[in-house]
Amino acid sequence: MNAAAAVFVLAPALAVGSFLNVVVARVPARRSLLRPPSSCASCGHEIGWKDNVPILSYFLLRGRCRHCGVSISPLYPLVEAVTAALIVSCVAVFGVTAYAALAAAFCAVLVALSVIDLRHRIVPNRIVVPAAVVTLVAHTAIDPSVAWLAGALGASGFLFLAVLAYPKGLGMGDVKLALLLGAMLGGAVVVALLLGFVAALVPSVVLFARHGSGARKMAIPLVPFLSLGAVVALFFGQGLRRRNALPITRSRDVVDGNSAAIKPS
Repeated sequence: MNAAAAVFVLAPALAVGSFLNVVVARVPARRSLLRPPSSCASCGHEIGWKDNVPILSYFLLRGRCRHCGVSISPLYPLVEAVTAALIVSCVAVFGVTAYAALAAAFCAVLVALSVIDLRHRIVPNRIVVPAAVVTLVAHTAIDPSVAWLAGALGASGFLFLAVLAYPKGLGMGDVKLALLLGAMLGGAVVVALLLGFVAALVPSVVLFARHGSGARKMAIPLVPFLSLGAVVALFFGQGLRRRNALPITRSRDVVDGNSAAIKPS
């Protein structure tokens, strides 16, 4: 049943990924997500429907604008593919449930925030704050528990203290992201934060090896790494905590056994 449902949501999931490319391009610029229609950032030509099919159009166009020939960033099809994979996985793992819908929306938000942080080094309040509130309310409605509020406040409080201790290393955007992660993951947010910070050490070590003390002035986008940790915790966090004999509250609905390019502008 779950496998069939996962296949059924593939096309809508790809469409969500395509929409996230619009979000990534327009939200940092404070532009409408609906108007005007998507167009090439280089020549300004409106993107037709046949050039806007998720993933497929990129390869049919060989990664270039049909009208001006400017290269399309491979980040666009990557966002679509990753988003689709995460949403399909939510349905396959959690079934056709309210929790699966919440998990899919959570993953989609993480994809958008990660790409925006990679490009602009910001965590837009217009996305992360409403997402945190909606996630907390929805998760509490699906599975009434104080674990989600405790996770949200605990994770954000921990990072807030880290910001106070080392303001150059973290920002308030990371604190607000932790609020979202805790609202979704509850106690498993500990796994997400731990994995995220460990993963972030890899580029930090590489930069230090290449640039020495100068690497301290180079900012590393943290959101993609925390998002990676959150996705792992979402699907595997319960098992990871169980192996370490740590208690965890689980949801009732969890089932056991685009360079200058054609930008949506």
